[in-house]
Amino acid sequence: MNRVPVLAPNGEPLMPTTPSRCRRWLRDGKAKVVRNDLNVFCIQLLSEPEGRKTQDVVIGIDPGKAFSGVGVQSSKFTLFIAHLVLPFKSVTAKMTDRRRLRRARRGRRINRKLPYSRRSHRQERFNNRKQKKLPPSIRANRQLELRVVKELLKIFPVSHIRYEIIKARTENGKGKRFSPAMVGQHVMLEWLLELRPTSTLLGWQTSILRQQLGLAKDKTDKSAQKPETHAHDGVALAASHFMSFERFHTANTRDHRWVGQVSVTTAPFRIISRPNLFRRWLHFENKELGGTRKRKGGTITPFGFRCGDKVRAEKAGVIYVGWIGGYTQTQKTRNLSVYNHEWKRQGQFSLGKVELLQRSTRLCVAG
Repeated sequence: MNRVPVLAPNGEPLMPTTPSRCRRWLRDGKAKVVRNDLNVFCIQLLSEPEGRKTQDVVIGIDPGKAFSGVGVQSSKFTLFIAHLVLPFKSVTAKMTDRRRLRRARRGRRINRKLPYSRRSHRQERFNNRKQKKLPPSIRANRQLELRVVKELLKIFPVSHIRYEIIKARTENGKGKRFSPAMVGQHVMLEWLLELRPTSTLLGWQTSILRQQLGLAKDKTDKSAQKPETHAHDGVALAASHFMSFERFHTANTRDHRWVGQVSVTTAPFRIISRPNLFRRWLHFENKELGGTRKRKGGTITPFGFRCGDKVRAEKAGVIYVGWIGGYTQTQKTRNLSVYNHEWKRQGQFSLGKVELLQRSTRLCVAG
């Protein structure tokens, strides 16, 4: 049975409760429903509880290059699981386009008829190869994981965080190079340590514990948005706080055994991604007939909606729930583009058929 997150009157997370007790509190006017950015049903007490004692609640994070898994576990219940769709590919594509356009602008500025020493090349202002910073795509991945962790801290009394350390290498024709999933994991650990006590596990340790808990693992298609791909690894990481594979020896034997106990149960499952928003560009790269260029980018619409707002739209009797991703404004049409959590456009809808559900939180949560 799923557990319902509970908040104290001052917003402090308490231990989750059963759905039946939650309904009784709501019926008697002892609690109210509160919203959160992860779309998890949560209640807040209206009077001071009898006690605020909490048990250990652990967040497990299985990071990756394109997808990550998150699990929240106590000793007796699994409280929350999530499949994160990381923005690695979209950010990489945007940075590639920006680099290409910047080089084209520089190329148009240089007069190549002059000798090289007299051309207007921009001189280097600093050595930009010695900065200790994360690539934008890696930083976006880790920031999405950090955002989800911060939202979980608001509704669950989290005591510890478990994070998986990756030691993978990929091979190409020129030799070995580090996997992008490994980049930035130490910076992520520094961020997490500022929030809660954080410890790490290796991939093989997560695998052994997942098998011991009987959690399924689907390696055929890692993009499949289901718990078996990545979320179960997050649950196994969180469960490692309550179980461990320890060495023991007696007078006649030496071996390893499992110490501790944890119960894995069903839990709310969410698919979380980030809106694929574009900063405001002056115009499209290619001209239309007549030499004009259309507007591109931006997050504000002239109709009172913002890109990333969650809306309900209707077309031909079919109801769609999605997020605003753009608009069209001409002399004949005024439409809003609605996208799903994978940021694939569901259609264009007239203004009268679109209803605002929630202002943009910079998260797209499905499930």
